[in-house]
Amino acid sequence: MASEEPAGQLFAADALLPTGWARNVLLQWDPSGRFTHIEEGAAPPAGVLAAPGPLLPGMPNLHSHAFQRAFAGLTEYRARSQDSFWSWRNLMYRFAAHITPESLEAIATWLYVEMLEAGYTSVCEFHYLHHAPDGQPYADDAALAHALLRAARTAGIGMTLLPVLYQTSGFGGQAPRSAQARFIRSTDNMLSLLERLTPAAQAQGAVLGLAPHSLRAVPPDSLREAVAGITALNPQAPIHIHIAEQTQEVQDCIAWSGQRPVQWLLDHVPVDARWCLVHATHMKPFEYAAAARTGAVAGLCPSTEANLGDGLFDMQQWLAHAGAWGVGSDSHACVNVAEELMLLEYGQRLALRQRNVLASSAHAQVATAMTQQAVHGGAQAAGRNVAGLAVGQQADMLALDAQHVALAGLDAERMLAAHVFASQRSSALHSLWVAGTPRVVAGRHALHDEAARGFVAARGAAIAAD
Repeated sequence: MASEEPAGQLFAADALLPTGWARNVLLQWDPSGRFTHIEEGAAPPAGVLAAPGPLLPGMPNLHSHAFQRAFAGLTEYRARSQDSFWSWRNLMYRFAAHITPESLEAIATWLYVEMLEAGYTSVCEFHYLHHAPDGQPYADDAALAHALLRAARTAGIGMTLLPVLYQTSGFGGQAPRSAQARFIRSTDNMLSLLERLTPAAQAQGAVLGLAPHSLRAVPPDSLREAVAGITALNPQAPIHIHIAEQTQEVQDCIAWSGQRPVQWLLDHVPVDARWCLVHATHMKPFEYAAAARTGAVAGLCPSTEANLGDGLFDMQQWLAHAGAWGVGSDSHACVNVAEELMLLEYGQRLALRQRNVLASSAHAQVATAMTQQAVHGGAQAAGRNVAGLAVGQQADMLALDAQHVALAGLDAERMLAAHVFASQRSSALHSLWVAGTPRVVAGRHALHDEAARGFVAARGAAIAAD
């Protein structure tokens, strides 16, 4: 048993541990929200809260552009003869021009409430709105970053903040476009920003990392300098980058360097387990093998990749090399853990014309395997101790509702499968805790209504200003 009285404890008849499903599990955590004791086969202690259904680890969301939640659904019409990621991006830039620090905080607060209600317990915020629309810094040059930190603190979600380095509009050092003016920072300025943000991040237990936006947006010398700089500030800081998302990006990179994007990155930058390769959709077999060997995480965002027509990541290639992966909601066309997992599996099924592709082995259940792998990879990408229901990890967890019509009468593993493949996805999520603190009860966050009103007002103002 734990050597001292726990700050919190929970009993679960069924819990998904890193080793698999376990029965009659007692979980205890300390005042910091870290698990100190997890006991299988325990008798239900008197007076201890019992989970209302199977207990799952909280899911890290490894890729988010918070402001884009207010833009979701506004581009679903054909603007030209053949719409693409690039035409969507032009519309997104127009919308981004109307985001203020106040509206960003309102949008992000609602988004993070949505994430918690949908099973995400932490988020990696890939933050590239830095300045006023004309490119001039705000009086507080970190105003928009602070808005995101406040939103995460208000909602109660764990945060990995990844300020984005963005300097050029294309390979070969092309000058940035006017619509990109508020994204631009020099490398020195970015490293200075990270130093200034450190006290605020530490005060709420957030992790600071770095996000070189993409190879087209960060010249080679700047990329190497930035990686060396963040490593000097914190050798464990996560580093995320968009890469090989679009075929045009691949073609442009080959024209510029003679190499494909992932190939170039691995040959020129010391990629390791701190890195998250976001999307990495278009790779050749040798890139899958080489990228997996580095220990980097593949950051997959199935609903956004589908929405933008990116293409499909080859999970069989990646898993053949024991590659780590996690999921993110990216542009937030969808904010739902179970939906991302379902879409990821369905994409592989459509590509391969097979079923249960992401089951870890013969006779394994696909929803269980996906959840365990995505939690592990997401925690690595976040740079936080949120890798599941285990001693030393943060007490981030969620409980399904065993009485939900899609789950009722099933065993725990089938309940998870029904949650992912046979429910309205978030409808069967009953309770959620972050660092042992209840954030969702009976499917609802305490700030749901207030945050929703703030979001609607902020979105309306941005639309009216367009």
